[in-house]
Amino acid sequence: MTTAISYPDALDLTADDYIVIGLATCFYKEDGEVHQIEVIEPIPSAALEAILKGIPTSYKLAYATTLGSLLAGDNLLLPPGFPESAQFGDEFELRAFSAARTYKRRQSAQSLIPAGATKTDFNYSTERKRVLNAARVVSKEDNVKQHSHTHKVL
Repeated sequence: MTTAISYPDALDLTADDYIVIGLATCFYKEDGEVHQIEVIEPIPSAALEAILKGIPTSYKLAYATTLGSLLAGDNLLLPPGFPESAQFGDEFELRAFSAARTYKRRQSAQSLIPAGATKTDFNYSTERKRVLNAARVVSKEDNVKQHSHTHKVL
């Protein structure tokens, strides 16, 4: 029997729906210093397939589970094997529902990591740092100069 999740935006999902979550190494900039943190994030099926093909990733591990084992009402449950210091990513519930839908749509991706299994043999790299609170500052020098005839009807 499947258990429905009582979430207004996830009426199509149940507690038994498959999902993969990962432990990512991210960075946070504060007072001019960069601090390393570990973040728990849902991994959509397309991203998992790319990671398993060997692209560099900030994920240390990926764990396949069900939505019900992560969400208990309004509480988020720490998956087994994840450090106590790890933080859940922003908008985790919404992103988890979105990721679960990708596995429902592409069921062949569920065979990449069996439910209850953890995969760690990724091409782990933090060379390109994922800074979570990076702000983009746009200046006039960033504007692209256009040719004088760009907006003219010739």
